[in-house]
This record gives sequence, structure tokens and C-alpha cells, in this order.
Amino acid sequence: MTRSDLMGTADAPRPHPLGRFASPFLLLAAMWLVQFADAVLPGSFTGFGLRSWDPSGLAGIILGPLLHASWAHLIANSVPFLVLGCLVAVEGARRFWTVTAFAAVVGGLGTWLLNAPGTLTVGASGLVFGYFGYTVMRVFAPGRVSHRILYAVIALVVIGVYGGSMLAGVVGVRDGISWQAHLFGAIGGALAAFVGRDGPRRP
Repeated sequence: MTRSDLMGTADAPRPHPLGRFASPFLLLAAMWLVQFADAVLPGSFTGFGLRSWDPSGLAGIILGPLLHASWAHLIANSVPFLVLGCLVAVEGARRFWTVTAFAAVVGGLGTWLLNAPGTLTVGASGLVFGYFGYTVMRVFAPGRVSHRILYAVIALVVIGVYGGSMLAGVVGVRDGISWQAHLFGAIGGALAAFVGRDGPRRP
């Protein structure tokens, strides 16, 4: 490596630490823009959500998390989405989008299979449960001991703050709320905690 290469490497701008949180903010902003467009344009976008047992409704795996039944629905999801999403994004944008993809796909497929045929499911709650599942299971994923201890502390705080509502979102949901999306979203996030990780290196 030449001296100029070394200087170029040293002078290369490093990404700002706060830049890793851009992904959850951008995804949440997209949800708000979609909801605003749904409110001002004729018709309703919710028909593009996940429709169980309908092959044409599988596109809702991607579109469903961006859609919400009402402003109240979106507002209820926004704060936990941002808090838990930023906890995932601490590990970088790639990790955030990986967890998001797992929560959306596993949560969507589980919902599509287990919900009553024709049931329409929309909302980001599956992603919220996915981020929760990831944060909890990250403790058991391969990595440095110091990182696992830190995630254990974070997981305890997250369970203390959101654990009750997460449990209620699976076993105590009201009519019109998909426990399937919550449960399988959490499973997807938990699986993502073990994807793309190497075991501890030996000297």
C-alpha cells in the first residue's frame, strides 16, 4: 500500500454516528406520507394490505407495514416503532433492514397462513414486535461477551417497558387486531438475531 493510499484512507470521511438512526426515521416518515396520501386522495390504500389465503394479497407482506387503518392506528405504532427500531439500528443500517425484512416476511407469511381466509391485515405492529424479538434474542446471539452483557441490560429494560404490552398483543388482543402478525413478527425478529453472525474468534 502506498503512502497516498494510506493518506486517502485516513482522510476518508467517516459516517456520522447519528446517521445509523436515519433508517428507522425514514421508514416511519414513509408510513406517515402514505397515511397522508391515503387521507387526501380518493379511495383507500388499505386494500393493498395483506389478504390471507389470497395469492394476489401476498404483496401485502411488503406494503402492509406501510399502511394503517387510521391516524390513531399509525400514532399508536409510531413511538414503539421508533424506540425499538433505533435500538436495532444501533448496529447499523444493514442490520436494521435485515431485521425489518425478517419481521416483515416471517410475520407476513405466518399471518397469511393462519388468519381466516380473506382477512385484511395492515400496520407496522408486526415490525414493532420483530424489533422487540430481536432485542431480546440478541443476548443469545454469537458475539463479544461485553456486547452480550450490554444487550442483556437493554433487553431487561425493553422487557420492563414493553413486555406487558407485547404479551397482551399476542394473548389478549381485541377483535380486529392480528395476534398472528404480532407473534410471527416477533419470531422473525428473533431469527434475525442469529443471521450473519460469526462465533467468538479464538486467538
